[in-house]
Amino acid sequence: MRLVTDSNILFTFFWKNSYTRKLFINQDLELISPEFSLEEIKKYSEEIIRRAKISKKEFKDIRRELALMVEFIPLEEYSEYLKKASEISYDKDDVDFIALALKLKCPIWSNDKEFKKQNKIKVYSTLEVLKELNYGSINNEK
Repeated sequence: MRLVTDSNILFTFFWKNSYTRKLFINQDLELISPEFSLEEIKKYSEEIIRRAKISKKEFKDIRRELALMVEFIPLEEYSEYLKKASEISYDKDDVDFIALALKLKCPIWSNDKEFKKQNKIKVYSTLEVLKELNYGSINNEK
């Protein structure tokens, strides 16, 4: 299953026992995100470290691991879809993810309810990804 992942999903990869982390390791997922997501991770690194209860070294190690599991796409590869994405999006922060999903013709993985307000791109929450991959019923969505 190929998915464009939003920044918040990428942030939860840093939580050691999150379902998100387990899903990233799943061989049935091909994960893609706009390159600027790496900047978002850097920008919020202190908050991620604090909330995930990890050291700066662990953060750097996990970030390296994340970069191997997710393909980060530069803006110039999907920029032609930005105009259409901005017409679809209800939140300016979502435009790049929608543009990339339009280009790749694949769904988005996000727990942000704003994404689901549009109806042009399929959006899966973590719980829906778990169900799609037949992980059974898991009630604690992280």
